[in-house]
Amino acid sequence: MRYRRLIAKFGTNLLTGGTDHLEPNIMSSLAEQVAQLHQQGHEIIIVSSGAVAAGRQKLVTSKERKTIHFKQVLASVGQSQLMNVYEQLFSQYNIIVAQALLTRSDLIDRAGYLNARNTLLALLELGVICIVNENDVVATDELGELTFGDNDNLSAMVANLVDADLLALLTDIDGLYTADPQLNPQARLIPRVEKIDAEIERLGGDTASSCGVGGMITKLEAAKLATASGVTVVIANGRKPDVLKQIALEQSIGTIFPSRTSKLESKKRWMLSRLACKGKLIIDDGAVLALKKQNRSLLPAGVVGMEGEFERGDVVDIFDSKGSQIGCGIPNYSSQDITRIKGAQSETITSLLGYEYGTEVIHRNNMVLI
Repeated sequence: MRYRRLIAKFGTNLLTGGTDHLEPNIMSSLAEQVAQLHQQGHEIIIVSSGAVAAGRQKLVTSKERKTIHFKQVLASVGQSQLMNVYEQLFSQYNIIVAQALLTRSDLIDRAGYLNARNTLLALLELGVICIVNENDVVATDELGELTFGDNDNLSAMVANLVDADLLALLTDIDGLYTADPQLNPQARLIPRVEKIDAEIERLGGDTASSCGVGGMITKLEAAKLATASGVTVVIANGRKPDVLKQIALEQSIGTIFPSRTSKLESKKRWMLSRLACKGKLIIDDGAVLALKKQNRSLLPAGVVGMEGEFERGDVVDIFDSKGSQIGCGIPNYSSQDITRIKGAQSETITSLLGYEYGTEVIHRNNMVLI
């Protein structure tokens, strides 16, 4: 299974069918496809638009009021409505759903990034399908740098966050065209894009969805970010029958953007560059064996020494007791915390610190071994 972990982004135009309200038949079809893939062993996170449309439908209001604050009101009302629809749809397949509302500031902060990553990974391990959306109630365009601005870029960030294999950007058009197919009958679908260069970006400006925040240009921005992180991206028409299943089976549909690097190599380049390294952990022989031979996480009992001062979420080097570096990783605890828990059993973390961020000093998913 090449695409085991998938991020499926559902745009507003797709979920509403071009109307001003959520379309039950479209959402039911998408949920059925997600459920079938889930039952086949795929891990799936949904990045869903539609809260504002759901809020407008609930309040029975027109599109005329476009202020930021009114949009936040619609999002606040609509978010629960949107989740209620997903809850009902997936309950038919005995699948539990969860919700995660994120802002850019949540992920700029390293501790917030780590919290979001660990939570999403834990939900995947439990077989829960998480519905992710930007927290429009608190994130506003007035705070530009603190917002994603659209769910295309949010979905790329989530794909990077959880090391996804595939990002499926489902919209109301078939993919990237040589020109706007609504205006130019000679426009041709581009089935594969090896590199997103200036020419491809120009084409993105000529092809847009009919409404919604993100057009094709934002999808290309998302694809550029995701492919650089080792994620394959597909832009496709979400209204086509079995579109998600076809994408998962690597059938030719929409426009595919192959990943530009392996996820492992991308992570190694970032962690092992030492540009972000803030300290060093020294571990005993038992911990070295657990990490290298058994693919285990680093527990506090295996830590025998430490150098440097760092915060939770910084990058640290990992050395064995003989002075050889075996890797690096992102710790769940600060240097101050690790000083107090090193050599201890995981069950005693709470009693030693008064709180706990996990039983591991470094989770195996946040570690790269040399």
